[in-house]
Amino acid sequence: MTDLAAFIAGLPKAELHVHHVGSASPRIVSELAQRHPGVVPSDPEALRQFFEFRDFAHFIDVYLAVVSLIRTPEDIQLLTYEVARELATGQNVRYAELTCTPFTSVRAGVPIEAYTEAIEDARTSAQRDFGITLRWIYDIPGEAGIESADATLDYALHHAPDALVGFGLGGPEIGVPRPQFAPHFAAARAAGLHSVPHAGEVTGPETVWDALRVLGAERIGHGISAVGDPALVQHLATERIPLEVCPSSNVATRAVPALEEHPIRALRDAGVVVTVNSDDPSMFGTTLNREYEIAAGLLDLGRRGVADLAVQAVRSSFLDEQGKAELVAEIEAYAAD
Repeated sequence: MTDLAAFIAGLPKAELHVHHVGSASPRIVSELAQRHPGVVPSDPEALRQFFEFRDFAHFIDVYLAVVSLIRTPEDIQLLTYEVARELATGQNVRYAELTCTPFTSVRAGVPIEAYTEAIEDARTSAQRDFGITLRWIYDIPGEAGIESADATLDYALHHAPDALVGFGLGGPEIGVPRPQFAPHFAAARAAGLHSVPHAGEVTGPETVWDALRVLGAERIGHGISAVGDPALVQHLATERIPLEVCPSSNVATRAVPALEEHPIRALRDAGVVVTVNSDDPSMFGTTLNREYEIAAGLLDLGRRGVADLAVQAVRSSFLDEQGKAELVAEIEAYAAD
């Protein structure tokens, strides 16, 4: 391990773009597959091959297959607690905003009340056991259309867990126009939730504009195609709207041909606020530590620059101001050693 990799491994971090189910480690997916035999293999080697994505559409298919393994409140509690354990103990993540898609679990037969109880029980247990603070973002699975948006809004407004802070939109971008969800995001924002839709990963800058103008986005999930529109880049930079950048994910889903062609540096150099995240780390064979290493290479960062990146994530988060100040102080103390 290089000195910088060791520094990153110990660096206190915030993770802003990480999916609940997509964080399930192979060990957990294997256990769930044994519980619920079917499409997803439980054998480790077969599972590795299963996670080799051909393109973004194939990734969505695989992701939904894993989602189908989450069928009971016990599955949800196990998944959430183990994800928190791995974030905290393996990567020194001190704060994470976990994107959850309750619609798929409810459709599989888990009552929303049981879903909420399961994630909250796991959150409080993980904070007690590992010292990690979790917050939730409920996202609409775009491929399921307006029905899922109506349901997700209902869950957010009438069954909100204590730690719910944001309202998002995930799934495929192609064929899923952002404007159709404008009423849902307006209602969520009116209820005090932050708007954090995915946009501009495998579609062009106009999807990012839609997220900003129509959905009131405060941060953009991915947003890397913005680099193709100078006016959009200037707007993002001027308004200090952060992008949740996930380098390995973008390559794995073929949104970017190769890491060397990733636009994170062009965006950073243009003044855009970029944060580094892992997206679906277990599915992409990565970790947040690894994404920081990649970003350090792409952005030509040393220890101070990497620490600044960690601070940027904290400041772009929806953690309360006292929590932000404490975590920034922890990062600065670590970087000063």
